[in-house]
Amino acid sequence: MITYLPGTAIEADISRNDTEYILKSIFSMDGLVLSQVAHLTGVAPYDVQNWVKRGFLTPPVSKKYSKKQFCRIVLINLLRDCMPLGEICRVLSYINGKLNDETDDMIDDDQLYVYLVRTIDRVENFSQKEVEAAADKAVAEYDEPFPGARKRLVKVIGIMTYAYYSAQLHKRAVSMIAELDRD
Repeated sequence: MITYLPGTAIEADISRNDTEYILKSIFSMDGLVLSQVAHLTGVAPYDVQNWVKRGFLTPPVSKKYSKKQFCRIVLINLLRDCMPLGEICRVLSYINGKLNDETDDMIDDDQLYVYLVRTIDRVENFSQKEVEAAADKAVAEYDEPFPGARKRLVKVIGIMTYAYYSAQLHKRAVSMIAELDRD
């Protein structure tokens, strides 16, 4: 099934587990400029700049955004459809400490994003047990830097998965409401 990578405007078949390959291809050079980030995510450039100013992500280096920064932008973008920025920051900080400091991260944002996409692809129902099992399977290769890190990661991926599907369901409901006017 062809769809978009969650939080982006990038067409992809997430069931094929291509997320890492796609990110590697995009970042085969030394980063993306703001206009490229905006094009690939659909996030307005001033929003990205505002997130940097507010400390939600580290500033670009030589006006270029790294894969980690890009994935942080994508994560914020996909979560902001159903969560206020304050809650998004709280969720991300739960696993990565200060958001404008990558040195205290429990996991790189690009790997977090890959795990999230894997989880989203595996969930068919929305039971907490299934979401946790899908997240746990998605992070099977994760090497926790301290005891309990994996548990925290699974919890955050679960929250993000519910948020993603909540936003998708909301969009579908809005679309169905629009169809009422055509009947």
